[in-house]
Amino acid sequence: MNDLQRPGWTLVWHDEFDGDGLDRTKWDFDLGNGFFDYRVHQWVPGWGNEELQYYTGDPENVQVRDSCVFLRAVKAPLHGCGYTSARLKTKARDGRVLFAKQYGRVEFRARVPWGKGLWPALWMLPVDDKYGGWAASGEIDLMEIVGEKPEEVLSSIHFGSSFPRRTLVTKTHPLPAGSLVSDWHVYAVEWEPGEIRFFVDEALTCTHRHWWSCSRLENGLGVEAAGEADLNPWPAPFDQPFYLLMNVAVGGNFPGVPNAATVFPAELVVDHVRVYDKAGGYGPATPRGPGTMPWEPGHEQERRS
Repeated sequence: MNDLQRPGWTLVWHDEFDGDGLDRTKWDFDLGNGFFDYRVHQWVPGWGNEELQYYTGDPENVQVRDSCVFLRAVKAPLHGCGYTSARLKTKARDGRVLFAKQYGRVEFRARVPWGKGLWPALWMLPVDDKYGGWAASGEIDLMEIVGEKPEEVLSSIHFGSSFPRRTLVTKTHPLPAGSLVSDWHVYAVEWEPGEIRFFVDEALTCTHRHWWSCSRLENGLGVEAAGEADLNPWPAPFDQPFYLLMNVAVGGNFPGVPNAATVFPAELVVDHVRVYDKAGGYGPATPRGPGTMPWEPGHEQERRS
């Protein structure tokens, strides 16, 4: 086991995957190929992204060995899907919270699979949709990749209004020459009131201090905030507890579909997950700067669909 201490931070939760199986007091599985959207009263296949995998909790898709957890996307038909895979999370399917954190440092040490049509991710979601459905209550993505680009890593925050009017800000970080996502890297976020910082191998890749949250709906769907009165109090939505997720999706509207060169099984290997509190606690929220709202002059955000 590596040294768990970190200057300026206090370890509050971790998994080193040292046993012979997944610790079910820490992790549960998402299962299937979609979810029921109660706002519109219909089943949403492909997890809303036209994904092709069926998530299971089977040993073929989740293995713990060599002090690592292996999340494996396999080319195998199941329940009408062409692939099986795994998505682990620290919130149980029955709603129990196994672990969640409001502010702190979260890090994953991982080797990431790549290839056309692969969409591995290490990320966080809010325990409760306090400010509304996705993404009015936020999402934090420590790591995801465009499947056929193993030399770069994406980190993102999702916020704004509920679907379909959410906002996304993404930073693309090129890895050092000669390094690929299939090598070991540490992906981390340091999250404080009013500020979110992303890191790859201790290198600061970006800092975010500008976001917003709007709960207003029309016909059950989110609408773009039209003014300050539409916003939830700063620093919403990133002022609530979030839980952890890790998964390997296949296909979908982001990476496209696999091709003949895509290698299966595709394994996301995670050596550890560690969560820290800031020594001495957290101060007041960093003020939100001007020129960051969608209705203000000078509003600019890097976005991807």
